[in-house]
Amino acid sequence: MAIDVRKIEIKSVSDASGLDEWIASGDVAADEIVAVIGKTEGNGGVNDFTRILSDQAYRAVLMKHGSRTEAEVKEIPMVWSGGCDGVITPHAVAFARNDATGPDDQDRIVMGTAMSAELFPEDIGRLAMVEKVADAVRGAMADAGITDPKDVHYVQTKTPLLTVEGVKDAHARGETVACEVHDSMGVSNGTTALGIGVALGEIAMPKAEEICKNLDIYSAVSSCSSGVELDRAQIVLFGNKAGAGGRYRIGHSVMKDALDIDGIYDAIRDAGLELPDRPRSEDLGGRVVNCFMKCEADPSARLRGRRQIMLDDSDVHHHRHSKAAVGGVAALAIGDPAVFVSVDAMHQGPQGGGPVIAIVDMGE
Repeated sequence: MAIDVRKIEIKSVSDASGLDEWIASGDVAADEIVAVIGKTEGNGGVNDFTRILSDQAYRAVLMKHGSRTEAEVKEIPMVWSGGCDGVITPHAVAFARNDATGPDDQDRIVMGTAMSAELFPEDIGRLAMVEKVADAVRGAMADAGITDPKDVHYVQTKTPLLTVEGVKDAHARGETVACEVHDSMGVSNGTTALGIGVALGEIAMPKAEEICKNLDIYSAVSSCSSGVELDRAQIVLFGNKAGAGGRYRIGHSVMKDALDIDGIYDAIRDAGLELPDRPRSEDLGGRVVNCFMKCEADPSARLRGRRQIMLDDSDVHHHRHSKAAVGGVAALAIGDPAVFVSVDAMHQGPQGGGPVIAIVDMGE
């Protein structure tokens, strides 16, 4: 089952005209759309309603053109990351699955999905969440038809975070929670990344005291997001598989720090494009569909030996500083400001850096 991929600019806060146009062109059927990952233009916080607006707009287009029921359309994984700081352009990447196949000696992108067992408030930030996420990642691998974890290059997740109501529920059952409500987005993301790393053999099962503390352990293929809209881990997993068919291939690497443009080009090479030793965006030939990356302010408040002030800034949150900075580096690397850059990157790549995933068009 081949995967087709299309980057679509979001022209206004609730715009899905690009998806509508792609379907109307006849190049893809609405019922073939199986996932959407995008950046919206809100503040990136818990109260960023632009994510909801984009989600509603994209699902409405699929209802308009397709034959799936409303319940079926609601089940399609759509991961929206809020906040287009700096030069980042709001956009979505839509994934469609068709029945094309390819030669057995040629590997191309495949996708699998899974939902974890229910995650309770007391699980967030603890080993129970690591284990439940790891089980779900293994299920998504099986759904994609991937047997070797080394063929997995991107795991995008959405997990629950703590709410006041959830904390009250846990306390009523005699349970405790691992962190404060306002810290739970980062803790949920970090714990999820550890589950991904365990499932793929990147890391051993961590000790309880290492969760969100020992930042030297991480997954290099994880991109984790969290929200209040679900009580399980939603897993969308991408890798390459021989005979899958289609034009697209995926690869990954890591940025060692916020300025590591070479890490971006290494991910593009890993996806299958040959590049010179010192590449520029012009060398890509328009064949990079998109790059997806996570970033975080380095907790040491240093970058290549120089002092950084983003962690001390009381006016602008360090998430917005780091997202804008990495977005600028990524836009320069690929020659396109429509790049997916997300923050809250604990256990997702090295401290001060983060995973980079690239999808490239390998041609017919």
